Amino acid sequence: MSGGVASVRSAAWTERVAVIAVFLANGIGIGAWAACIPALKARLALSDGALGFVLFAFALAAVLAMQFAARLTRRLGPAKATRAATLLFGVALPLPAFAPDLATLVVAAFAMGAANGLLDVTMNGYASGVERRWGAAIMSSFHAAWSAGGLVGAAVGGALLVFGAGWPLGVAAALVAALAALVWPWLQEAGALSPLMEAHIAPPTGALLPLCVAALLCMGCEGAMGDWVGVYLMETARAPQAMAPIGFAAFSATMVVGRLLGDNAVRAWGRARVVRWGATLAAAGLALAVVDPRLGPATLGFALVGAGLSNVVPTLFSAAAGLASVPAAGVAMVATAGYAGLLSGPVVIGAIAQGASLRLGIAFLILCAGVAAATARSLRA
Repeated sequence: MSGGVASVRSAAWTERVAVIAVFLANGIGIGAWAACIPALKARLALSDGALGFVLFAFALAAVLAMQFAARLTRRLGPAKATRAATLLFGVALPLPAFAPDLATLVVAAFAMGAANGLLDVTMNGYASGVERRWGAAIMSSFHAAWSAGGLVGAAVGGALLVFGAGWPLGVAAALVAALAALVWPWLQEAGALSPLMEAHIAPPTGALLPLCVAALLCMGCEGAMGDWVGVYLMETARAPQAMAPIGFAAFSATMVVGRLLGDNAVRAWGRARVVRWGATLAAAGLALAVVDPRLGPATLGFALVGAGLSNVVPTLFSAAAGLASVPAAGVAMVATAGYAGLLSGPVVIGAIAQGASLRLGIAFLILCAGVAAATARSLRA
């Protein structure tokens, strides 16, 4: 054979499917968690500030665990590390459902956040290696699978909430275990360790600073969709508890579509336009949800947020890799800023909701998305 993709591809289809299944499993778990947040808040009679503290514990644990993920991968290998992280995530997932009080819920959320952070890094590092050996850009398909999992988790969670929060998280954990068992032998140790696994916390500098600001703000918005949208629909839109997950489900659905079209969008319009108009669309969706907080318009607004943000962060990561002298270092800077937004977002929204109202907290995200859109000018080159 002469040239062609087939001659350079060293990753099998089964391996690609295995990675898609792991991303799908993680998305299902996070979708189910998002569906259960309003129910747990109501069952334990938590204030907005208390819920913000729970969400902060989840995000803090995820960020701390991410710092150990590369060490774990180097010790076990990418495939074994991904398997271990998937199992830990499945075990930790049901824990919040059994929390009898705020303190226990914080501990359970911390454990689940740590497992999620570990899985986030290991599966992305493994996926990066598969993409490199595949010989073509396929990362968008993996992240589309994550969003599809979020849609499934939110939908299943909403349907099962009538039986209590334990059912959505328990069923999600069972699905995670089933998917892990199905693809267990397809995760193979092959090739060198992904350069992304060598990336550590890195402060933003120089030309990467605007990208870091955009990542911080956009990942803060993304995190709020999972953490606060269900509570917003239940308390502000007066939606029934079983309907509260529909906001995150709509967000995830448009995320799937957007990420499947993302590579073509970047090629057609360029990175700057994808970031600018994506963040602008997200701001418009948030504005709709704030101005008209009824269930229908608010859900449509959150769907627009998903469509807008679907490709902003992946585009920022790609741009950062090209701007830095060492690609992994550029990605590390933007990722550090992004996860700082994910960490601080729940606390900021919770503080605004506690001091004023959750509606004002969601309105604050409009400003975040607008500032992120303004940073797109730095991507014109």
